[in-house]
Amino acid sequence: MDFAYDVRTEQLRGELTEFLAQHVHPAEAVHAAQVAAAGDPWARPPVLAELKAEARRRGLWNLFLSDPRYGAGLTNLQYAPLAELTGRSPHLAPEALNCAAPDTGNMELLAEFGSPAQRERWLTPLLAGEIRSAFCMTEPEVASSDATNIATSIRRDGDHYVIDGRKWWSSGAMDPACEILIVMGKTDPGADRHRQQSMILVPRDTPGVTVRRGMTVFGYTDAPHGGHAEIDFAGVRVPAEHLVGAEGIGFAIAQARLGPGRIHHCMRLVGMAERALELLCRRATERVAFGRPLAEQGVVREWIAESRVRIEQARLLVLKTAWLMDTVGNKGAHTEIQAIKIATPAMTEWVIDKAIQAHGAAGVSQDTPLAALWAQARTLRLADGPDEVHRASLAKRELRRWTSPT
Repeated sequence: MDFAYDVRTEQLRGELTEFLAQHVHPAEAVHAAQVAAAGDPWARPPVLAELKAEARRRGLWNLFLSDPRYGAGLTNLQYAPLAELTGRSPHLAPEALNCAAPDTGNMELLAEFGSPAQRERWLTPLLAGEIRSAFCMTEPEVASSDATNIATSIRRDGDHYVIDGRKWWSSGAMDPACEILIVMGKTDPGADRHRQQSMILVPRDTPGVTVRRGMTVFGYTDAPHGGHAEIDFAGVRVPAEHLVGAEGIGFAIAQARLGPGRIHHCMRLVGMAERALELLCRRATERVAFGRPLAEQGVVREWIAESRVRIEQARLLVLKTAWLMDTVGNKGAHTEIQAIKIATPAMTEWVIDKAIQAHGAAGVSQDTPLAALWAQARTLRLADGPDEVHRASLAKRELRRWTSPT
């Protein structure tokens, strides 16, 4: 394994670092002020459109897509350090580069499983950043950590499908630019438990689609995910050609979608931890308590040292996972994908927590990005599968090596 950055990655890292320093970080306060002035927490402030236009002008666009027909054609290993940089400003940078969830996963899904007509109608404007999308999988009435529990009905009726059910944590649906919902539901409840589900494309303005409310994350809108929503689907009719792929492959599509999404989150989490450690070190050198700078306090030095160790461990595991995905495929990297999904959010949460502690009351206020960073890191211990599910699956895979066949 050689994790040295190649020429193209180094070039993009330099360009992205410059873009972040010159445009994104200065825009963080502007973005917050514009959202507050709009009076709508899910409003799209003008500064975001300005950042997207500048990123596209610089060629920093759709970096996450490895298929050169649609994106930059980077490998996972090439994209990892770039995604890490965007994690330093996770509420602005990913969307500015058109690399924000849930659109990234939805674009990958449409690129791999969508029909030519579906790609033309929905993928093309998503790639251009003209619209946003939502992913509707989780439901309030069932334990959605087990995706086979999904109960929303997708029933064939002639040349249409009829959708009935309720979703929540439908990422992206509160964004005013959201125009398409990717909905997972059951087309055949009597089939094998992993063949009951299908996915279907539902335009957001279809009759019967009712957005009940936006879901906050520790009080935040959880940008740049476009706002999570609770949505009712009551007799929603869409043409049969809106089905993604074929009936019964929804669970497989979901797994294919979530694999890259998990590593993208982890790449950004490393950058979030780096931002928190930087703020911790700056605070420690600037503040004095009990007659000494915080940087001379033994416990603070322990936090700083331990943060560096944990970040480096997580980064190496993320890079190994990216390398495996490139060389043996997502299935071959399944163990490592689960491992980073367990380890990286916990690492980032720990580092941010120590940075908050060093900042005192300021750390939990709106005057630093730390509270919002912590909320996002903590949420990612649930999103795309909770820790416990990944641990159980990982342990099961590990035990197979030591279990004699019966």
